[in-house]
Parts: sequence; structure tokens; C-alpha cells
Amino acid sequence: MPTDLVVPKLGESISEAVISKWLKQVGEPIAVDEPVVDLETDKVSVALPAPAAGVLSEQRFAVGATVKVGEVIGIIGAQAETPIAKRVATLPVPAPAPAQASPTPPAPSVSIAPAAIPQPSHPSPTARRALREGATVHATANANVSRAPNLANEEVVAMTPLRKRIAERLVEAQHTAAILTTFNEVDMTAIQALRARYQDAFVARHGIKLGFMSFFVRACAESLKLFPGLNAEVRGSDIVFKKHYDFGIAVGSGKGLVVPVLRNVDHLGLADTEKGIASLAARAKENKLTLDDLSGGTFSITNGGIYGSMMSTPLLNMPQTGILGMHNIIKRPIAVGDEIALRPMMYLALSYDHRVVDGREAVQFLVGVKERLEAPERMMLEI
Repeated sequence: MPTDLVVPKLGESISEAVISKWLKQVGEPIAVDEPVVDLETDKVSVALPAPAAGVLSEQRFAVGATVKVGEVIGIIGAQAETPIAKRVATLPVPAPAPAQASPTPPAPSVSIAPAAIPQPSHPSPTARRALREGATVHATANANVSRAPNLANEEVVAMTPLRKRIAERLVEAQHTAAILTTFNEVDMTAIQALRARYQDAFVARHGIKLGFMSFFVRACAESLKLFPGLNAEVRGSDIVFKKHYDFGIAVGSGKGLVVPVLRNVDHLGLADTEKGIASLAARAKENKLTLDDLSGGTFSITNGGIYGSMMSTPLLNMPQTGILGMHNIIKRPIAVGDEIALRPMMYLALSYDHRVVDGREAVQFLVGVKERLEAPERMMLEI
């Protein structure tokens, strides 16, 4: 009995997806729950598993096609059945209309008087103007030719739904929120010393390395409790202050930067925070994040320092009102008491929604993060 391969419900507010890759071709055997096709939405990519064992007998849509939730996109037949349809060909792409080339206006000509008429040693004002105009037209035509795109050296690739959605959200953030950024710097000496002193014991106890991110997560969670406007969102004409702390942690994936959410960070120790972040990063690289993993964040942290960034102004992850940007650590000479010392320094950037958060609150929040990082014992004592 043939079994329909149906696009499942992919999450709240998601009604369609794009077929990004057929993992099984017509005629190939399929086991139950084996991935058959990759579907890409505007939020995440998911692999659609086979609801039954058999042979893929039909692909109803080609790669790149947009399909609706609930739509049948393929048929799985019994093992002994012969495929009833060939693989769907690539969707035709309309040929672009031929470009209408604008004719190049001819350069104005200058009439030469008969030889019998005496000629002036210099061209008349009218002739000089005509020569100038002719030269201008010629130069402009040559410039237009030189600026023509060299299609042989270009590759045109359609945006994926995920990339389109990222672009839309970035533009939405800039057009909707009143985004400002405040900066500070933090001396990482104390955290580096703590990690060096306890790293081996930490790994032996918890099976994971003690990184920097868990300290930043903890410092932000403690500081947010004092400045709740940065753990909020604008909903219509209301401000919604969140009483839970679910942090979006930006991680790289095969399809770009994604921001999965680590839940209830205020209740997590350093080890559980490190394990949670490592799990999210691994699933992002393996394309196994779910829609739930990417929704519901209340605050975000992004670390451009792993790519070498010294300073940046992160954009809000809407509808959140705050995002912290971490950067690379560089030894710089700073004043320590009455002396100059080389210290491992990091610039911090906090972008915030000025509709909700005043500048004073944003600065005080960032100072609170800085103070907790420079004296990690404050986080242990929750002060």
C-alpha cells in the first residue's frame, strides 16, 4: 500500500517550506524513520523522515520548490513495487528578457568650410563646444561599456529561505527598534587565572572544559535581575518584562549564524551552562536544531571574538531589547593603581532598544557585567 510523504507542521506561524535536497532518489529503498528530504523554512532546516519502509516511487516536487504544510510531496511504495513516476526535473527558470541596449548617440560633427574661404587659426566658440560635447559622449559611452558586468566571472545564487529571513529580521530590527550601543572593556585577568588553576579538575569532574561563555552568561543573568528592561520586549503598546532568563547564544552552522536558546540560565551552574552551549553548537553544525531550539529567547550573547573581531555593534535579535557582544582578548597596557601593566582586555558592546531602556540603565548594566567578570567571586556570592 503506497504511503504519502507529507510536509508536517513545522512550527507556529510557519505555513510553507522549500525543498532544499532530496536525500533519496526514485527507486531507492527506504527504512522507517530514515531521512528522505531536507526541508528549509525561514527559521530552520529539518530532515523529513520516512513514515514507512519501502521504495521511493515518486518525487512530486523538484529541489527549490515551495511546498505547503500538509501537502504530499512524494510517495513511498512497497518494496516489490515498480516506481510509478520518474524523478521530477528541475523546475524551469524563465529566461530573462533580452536587455534593451540604449543606442549610443553619435558624436556631433563639425562642418569644415571650403578651402577657398580663409580659416581662423583657432576653432570658433561653436566648434569648440561641439568638440567638447562629442568628446564627452564618447567618454561616457566607453565608461558605460567598461562598467558592464562580466557574467563569465559571476555566480548568481538564490537566497535560501533561512538567509532571507535573517535579512528580513536584521532590517526589521533597524526599522522598528531605536537601537543604541554602549561600550566598555573588561580585564580578563581574574577569569584567566581561575580557569588555569581549576581547568584540569573541572574537566575531570564534569567532562567538559571551562570556557569564557559560561562566565558571561552568569554575569549577564545576575545583572539583568537589576535591570529588567533588557530582558523584555515591546508588544503593541505594552512592555512585557520577562521573569525567566532564556539566552540566545549565537553559534555558527553550515548555513550561517543561528541563535539557539539556552533555557533558564539563572538556574544553571558553570558546568551545565558549558554543556548546554556545547550541545546547541553541535546540533547547529549537524543541522539538527529544532524550531523550539530557536524560539523564545529573552536576551542574546554573540561572540565575534572567535573570528578575530576587536569591536562591533551587534543588532538586536527582535523582539528582544538587549544583546551583548563579546570580542577578542588582547593584551594592552592599562593603569593598575599607579603603575602601567599589560593585561588581557576585551571590549564589550551592549546594543539595546531605547524605547524601553534608558542610556543610564544600559551603562549600569554593562558596568555590572564588567564588575562581575573582573571579580568572579561576586557571581558565586550573587552580589
